[in-house]
Amino acid sequence: MRKILSAALLIIFALTLFAGCGGTKGYEIALITDKGNIDDKSFNQGSWEGVVEFAKANKISHKYYKPEDATDTAYLAAIDLAVTGGAKVVVTPGFLFEVAVYQAQYKYPDVKFILLDGAPHTADYETFKTESNVASIMYAEEESGYLAGYAAVKDGMTKLGFMGGMAVPAVQAFGYGYLQGAEDAAKELGLADGSVKVIYHYTGDFAETDTNKATAKTMYQEGTEVIFACGGSVGKSVMSAAKEAGRKVIGVDVDQRYDSETVITSATKGLGASVQQVLEAIYKTNKWDQFGGKTTYFDAKNNGVGLPTTVIGDAKGNAFDRFSKFTKADYDAVYKKLVDGSIDPIRSIEVADPNGYATADELTNGLNLKKVSVTTR
Repeated sequence: MRKILSAALLIIFALTLFAGCGGTKGYEIALITDKGNIDDKSFNQGSWEGVVEFAKANKISHKYYKPEDATDTAYLAAIDLAVTGGAKVVVTPGFLFEVAVYQAQYKYPDVKFILLDGAPHTADYETFKTESNVASIMYAEEESGYLAGYAAVKDGMTKLGFMGGMAVPAVQAFGYGYLQGAEDAAKELGLADGSVKVIYHYTGDFAETDTNKATAKTMYQEGTEVIFACGGSVGKSVMSAAKEAGRKVIGVDVDQRYDSETVITSATKGLGASVQQVLEAIYKTNKWDQFGGKTTYFDAKNNGVGLPTTVIGDAKGNAFDRFSKFTKADYDAVYKKLVDGSIDPIRSIEVADPNGYATADELTNGLNLKKVSVTTR
């Protein structure tokens, strides 16, 4: 009888200890990185900085988890780990999480998910469904891409390059906007038809590789003045090539001027700001319903996209000092047109290739290009 009682007491003690650990420890807000790192100077870092700023300001425990590999199974396993570790809110940066979040939203109905740049769907793309515990956040990449192309041509550049990663909707939109911005700037400057040349290329990955550096090097050798590096760590390859060639780069997602002197500006998304806004709705204003169960776009109207206008750590710094002619006043004027809708860039076009790679003709016709002449590779 004593042995049974002792065993029962031990079980009760263990359960009490376990419950105590679960109640007093753990990380309430979790971020799962994609196949990049937390210091990737891109999507992971921008999103994590938003988590950290909000969590520290509100004294909420937080942690990031890096999956073992870039698969739906590994992403879901990382979500499992985060929830087991106490997460009540899970932030997933990027379209690579769409399938994992689709599964997780049913597996963990009491956990809130913030899916950036994606919408939950099945692996076969047959079913798209965003449940009430998921906020799908998208960005108007075509608008920040537009601003990048517009600024480059207004600054006097007429030989442009675009190196996108995979031809996913967000990267496509950046590129399409870039071409349209260049087109409109050329019109305003009265340039002849076909006078702005653009080499348009998808790398097929988001990695820093010798191949990607060689591609950028070739573009620069052929006269390209600036390359819009729109593919995560692809940008590191482009920056390396630009440094050797004495040419320029346009960064993406976050302000990348601090990574290389070659970066004249960046087509940014308000990653940190959008994460903070949704967290605010959860923890401060009780307005989760504004985001949960739907897709919300961040664009120029709510300062969700743009070019950098300040220099971190320098209140008097000029974020446009790497341009020759394009100024903050020029930027404010064109940005206002995006806000009031007088400029409304095309986000998507019909592309025959199942992988999303547009031909030069598809780009030219779909985006109504005349001043811009595109060559695809």
